Amino acid sequence: MRSVIFDLDGTLADTSGDLIAAANSCFTGMGLGAPLDADADKAVAFQGGRAMLRLGFQRVNPAWAETDIDTQVPTFLAAYAAEIDLRTRLYPGATDAVAQLREAGFAVGICTNKPQGLAELLLSRLGVRDMFASLVGADTLAQRKPHPAPYVAAVERAGGVVARSILIGDTITDRDTARAAGVPCVLVTFGPEGDRIAALKPQALLHDYQALHDLAQQLLPPD
Repeated sequence: MRSVIFDLDGTLADTSGDLIAAANSCFTGMGLGAPLDADADKAVAFQGGRAMLRLGFQRVNPAWAETDIDTQVPTFLAAYAAEIDLRTRLYPGATDAVAQLREAGFAVGICTNKPQGLAELLLSRLGVRDMFASLVGADTLAQRKPHPAPYVAAVERAGGVVARSILIGDTITDRDTARAAGVPCVLVTFGPEGDRIAALKPQALLHDYQALHDLAQQLLPPD
């Protein structure tokens, strides 16, 4: 079975607003205001909680240390879980594209560096968890992307084989994961990097989810 594996944050859904709000809540709780901007810092949001906390501390506390981030990570995760779908939206056409792939006989799964429990919660809240045959998160295995093991697991748990699969993502982590697994990588241009993502030289760019079915057929032609 041919397989299409998606990244989650910045690929299937714009989660940046809720991620940044959760990080800012850590700083407001310390009386340091809200140093992160929902628009200007969107790209940092897709790099994860620690990256957002690190940027925030750089702006409000010149004497910050990595231990400050360690202390705030549990607070960040709790705040994020509490309002995980308040601002998050699936990208236009994403659900239709996934449904079209399934109807065409593709196995569809998710490989994300979001903790699996949070990914499960978010997809359930968005009403799309049942559309994906597999979900592998940052803590599902001992390794996380860009190590190929989570991607391989996502493909196999969806019922596919790695040699007949492609990865849809939005960052260098996804590009490097695909390279490590030896599969084609498609990077979306509707994330915060826009057309600049082409500099990563993926096998293809995706400008609109309406084009995904035909693109998948080109990269993974039927036997």
